[in-house]
Amino acid sequence: MRKIRNIAIIAHVDHGKTTLVDKMILHSNIFRSNQNPGELILDSNDLERERGITILAKNVSVVYKGIKINIIDTPGHSDFGGEVERVLNMADGVLLLVDAFEGTMPQTRFVLQKAIELGLKPIVVINKVDKPNCRPDVVHEQVFELMYSLDASEDQLDFPTIYGSAKQGWMSTDWKNPTTDIEPLFDAILEHIPAPPENEGTPQMLITSLDYSKYIGRIAIGRIHRGELKEGMNVSLVKRDGTITRSKIKELHVFTGLGREKVATALNGDICALVGIDDFEIGDTICDYENPEALDPIDVDEPTMSMLFTINNSPFYGKEGKYVTSRHIHERLEREL
Repeated sequence: MRKIRNIAIIAHVDHGKTTLVDKMILHSNIFRSNQNPGELILDSNDLERERGITILAKNVSVVYKGIKINIIDTPGHSDFGGEVERVLNMADGVLLLVDAFEGTMPQTRFVLQKAIELGLKPIVVINKVDKPNCRPDVVHEQVFELMYSLDASEDQLDFPTIYGSAKQGWMSTDWKNPTTDIEPLFDAILEHIPAPPENEGTPQMLITSLDYSKYIGRIAIGRIHRGELKEGMNVSLVKRDGTITRSKIKELHVFTGLGREKVATALNGDICALVGIDDFEIGDTICDYENPEALDPIDVDEPTMSMLFTINNSPFYGKEGKYVTSRHIHERLEREL
């Protein structure tokens, strides 16, 4: 059994998701005693800090009781749903974070539906129970009804629930009995989120995200589905259209703490970053050099809103001025010339 867990945290915007990730990072003692990381540690993008929301999915890992927990912090705003959909493919379970007063919200439903369709096991975290007028019991029932309406399986409906206050830094199985830390949440992760399955065979990795460095170029990020990858290994890149190109892994990194660590080998279940792969896109598969087998590409939902700009043909057309089309512009230019 691999000593690893891969979880994604999903929530509606402003339900305390990034604050909870902060507390999980601080509990793992990643930082030295003389370091002051501040707040909203993972929201490092300038636009994220300006708007106060998570836009880009990010990976961080912590170690608890000798087990590495890869945490995927996902966007909480519906405008970035495609980002959520991709990174859920790297997880074996999800933490569904819900505000103890607001309850389930539209983005909660959207992302939860994706997680249920992928068969991921949820742990429900009802946050902000320290606030006045909170209603954690009612919110718990709302979550159950929502999951039932989304055709969740019996195993998914039998979800554990953790209550707490990410801002105050505590979690508990009973919201009326606060604790002094967030260890009950870590214990629930180890108990209920399964370890990655042992898939033997030739290597396969679906590229679900990307990064960029001005020194080494584009970096492919994904989870190894089968086999193992090694530094210096020759691999095949299978594109979404089925075309195959040959490439070589120059560097192999796994996520450690807030950064990445260069390693020689990564096994199935690991979330890793590859340097040296050329001309890749999200949804492509890294696989064996001699016998390439592609994974199913990711189908990202189309935008939820579309707009069509046309000329004014309303009943009030012509009441105030006239519309201008390209024909009118050409006629005016011809007259002036």
